[in-house]
Amino acid sequence: MSANGNLALFETKAGKGRIVFKLFSLTILLCIFLIWLYRLMYVPRKGEAGRYAWIGMFISEVLFGLYWIITQIVRWNVVHRYPFKDRLSRRYEDKLPGIDIFICTADPILEPPSIVINTVLSVMAYNYPPEKLCVYLSDDGVSELTFYALLEASKFSKYWIHFCKKFAVEPRSPESYFALNIDLHGSVFEQEWSTIKKLYEDMKTRIASAVEKGHLSTEIKGQHKGFSEWNSKVTKRDHQSIVQVLIDGWNPNTVDIDGNPLPTLIYLSREKKPQCAHNFKAGAMNALIRVSSEISNAPIILNVDCDMYSTDPDAIRDALCFFMDEKQGQQISYVQYPQSYENITKNDIYSNARFPVLKACLPIALRISFPHFLCF
Repeated sequence: MSANGNLALFETKAGKGRIVFKLFSLTILLCIFLIWLYRLMYVPRKGEAGRYAWIGMFISEVLFGLYWIITQIVRWNVVHRYPFKDRLSRRYEDKLPGIDIFICTADPILEPPSIVINTVLSVMAYNYPPEKLCVYLSDDGVSELTFYALLEASKFSKYWIHFCKKFAVEPRSPESYFALNIDLHGSVFEQEWSTIKKLYEDMKTRIASAVEKGHLSTEIKGQHKGFSEWNSKVTKRDHQSIVQVLIDGWNPNTVDIDGNPLPTLIYLSREKKPQCAHNFKAGAMNALIRVSSEISNAPIILNVDCDMYSTDPDAIRDALCFFMDEKQGQQISYVQYPQSYENITKNDIYSNARFPVLKACLPIALRISFPHFLCF
């Protein structure tokens, strides 16, 4: 093995400002002890006014103080980890594992199909061998509108994935990408950009029209045999299992407009009965694992929320740097990606960006290897 073959696929660095943070924490700890000392020095006598208020205040201050002290154990040494995708590609490009991507949705009203398919298209366009990608959409709402939107996305993906990889565009969610101010120069790119944008707008219009009507026409239902699964007996709480392969990535004839293979795309709606608890998203994940084990059975699972499209086309390769590292990879079973948000107000007074969680808690949790699961 060459010298580069011995290099780690990721590195761990200590966070900046740890000494300042420790000094700051020590001052807070001193203040907590002084508050406790003050309370103990001035204990109201039995029958004295305010005794019960003092007891309540003292218990609260002790509990909050102990909570703060315990949380400092994980905040004491913040670390950051950095993957090396170039090393991964040089060493394992021909041995990359299969990836099963799970996307969950439950309500076509709260989670509109147009948002769901943008997430689906963003992960289908990853910079990863398409024959090793299998995308599953779990629909707990058993909505034929969601299935129709996914069918439209499967057709559009033949153009979108080719366009993304040819011009290395980002982000790879069509809605977010076409909302950008793109500098067009009258080139081949401009022509293809205009063509793809028109295809996307036409698809979005068809989906919006179907959602507005609340039902699908006979003509639309004739486009795929999967629509026959929806009959008068199917309800959100009582229906049979529905599994439909919309793109068969193992078929050599399944290619994009340039002849390149496409990822596999599968629709799943697990069986539900009123008398049986379905366990919400946990139940959906269990169903996805069972179904995928019979179809693709990839060793790596990527779980994505339906309204959180992927912002990084190399996200899978980043994660594999941790899983496939020769020295530490066997000790790692879970990698958490931070979430990012759009249309946040300037001051973000309600913390919609979740800055404390993403910028503080995740790096803190890395130190003791228990990152939070942030897919809800």
